[in-house]
Amino acid sequence: MISCRTTLFASLLCLFAGLTAAAAPAKGKKAASTPDVRSRAVLVLDRSTGAVVYSRHANTAAPIASITKLMTALVVLDGQQPLDELVEIVAADKARTQGNPSRLPVGAKLTRRDLLNLALMSSENRAAQALGRSYPGGESAFVRTMNTKARALGMTQTRFVDPTGLSGGNVASASDLAKLVTAAGKSAVIREFSTSDKLAVTVARQKLEFHNTNPLVRDPTWEIALQKTGHIALAGQCLVLQAQIDGRPMVIVLLNSVGKYTRVADARRIRQWMGSRSSGALTASTR
Repeated sequence: MISCRTTLFASLLCLFAGLTAAAAPAKGKKAASTPDVRSRAVLVLDRSTGAVVYSRHANTAAPIASITKLMTALVVLDGQQPLDELVEIVAADKARTQGNPSRLPVGAKLTRRDLLNLALMSSENRAAQALGRSYPGGESAFVRTMNTKARALGMTQTRFVDPTGLSGGNVASASDLAKLVTAAGKSAVIREFSTSDKLAVTVARQKLEFHNTNPLVRDPTWEIALQKTGHIALAGQCLVLQAQIDGRPMVIVLLNSVGKYTRVADARRIRQWMGSRSSGALTASTR
């Protein structure tokens, strides 16, 4: 038997073999047990089974910013107010969203349908405020109904104080938001408006075009049925979505990401992580 130490040729062969083995991927190497995500609170839920695939700090209530607008949409639709009715933007709407830029001036008149579309798609705060203010009984009645709806959905760690999400007082856990996403996903209107790429509206004889705040809706590799982004200083960057991943209907909740693009990158990392594991190997991982 020839040892690698006996000849220079054999030594070179051994060295080459070692380098080749190091470069080659290890057979049967297991995928990472958890996704590499940067958001503070995370929940990945399989809607078809109700199984939690991955969670982190999912039962801790935190500010949710414009994720609020999914509940705003549910309350508007439950109230069966005419979607084609014109709603005027008034000074109170501007005052309640002070410090937040809007392209909807006081005096602009839009249908409730367009206001709802803008609130869900481009996260237009003045549009969401007008929807709450024009509800029967005004904004206070609207907010009470939001909280009543949350309790009905079993969202026990949730509280709403306004229809926009500009207040840090709007809080929920990732687990509660998965319930909200599931409920909102049953509405064809919410699914359509939240995933529409753009919308043009006429304001004061001027055509204004608004775009979706989530770049994933323009990515053809994603099958997104519903989504909503959110951001205020207290909440960080937030994202919820309902999407088909490897043929499975999944809900992803990401709260308190740092950096504008981290929430989207986290969603992509979760999808990649799921793809790296066989369907049968997916298990809940909580910390």
